[in-house]
Amino acid sequence: MDKRVVIADDESIIRLDLKEILEGDGYLVVGEAARGDDALAMIRELEPDLALLDIKMPGLDGIEVARELKGSNTVVVLLTAFSQRALIESARDAGVVAYLVKPFRSSEILPKIAAIMNPLATEPVEAPEVTNVDDKIETREIVQRAKELLMDERGLDEPAAFEVIQQSAMRGRTRMRDVAQQILKGEFVG
Repeated sequence: MDKRVVIADDESIIRLDLKEILEGDGYLVVGEAARGDDALAMIRELEPDLALLDIKMPGLDGIEVARELKGSNTVVVLLTAFSQRALIESARDAGVVAYLVKPFRSSEILPKIAAIMNPLATEPVEAPEVTNVDDKIETREIVQRAKELLMDERGLDEPAAFEVIQQSAMRGRTRMRDVAQQILKGEFVG
């Protein structure tokens, strides 16, 4: 039986991308919402296996929705552009099992969702998730140091330095972390 999913994000393009990615992998998207309060009502009514919730939404945010769903059979995964430690802790307290950092690619999110939805896999979901959270924080720190170096060396402001790293990663089809490490090692030529 297909796993049933509700997607909640106030950006319609994100919902559309996620729906395509998930349906292409055999998931059944049973509902979409742009607001947290609408998502909560929909999830309570449809009882999906998985809820993908954006953190920042009108109505209720993703963590508030997760808190309301705590104890239900719906697995909650947050979608976020942020990975601050305090956010991670409050999300975990609310019953969120994992989070996906935007922007994301199907090659990254499908294996993660499969592992979350299949707890009978050889490894427990909790162990890799804790590692992944620490990895995300470490990545942010590496990117931050690389941004600061670009700002010092090239006289860029923070948004411009971030864009240099982001654009280089997209052009090279690599991770921002890899580009940031090249910058820190003095191997970056972008």
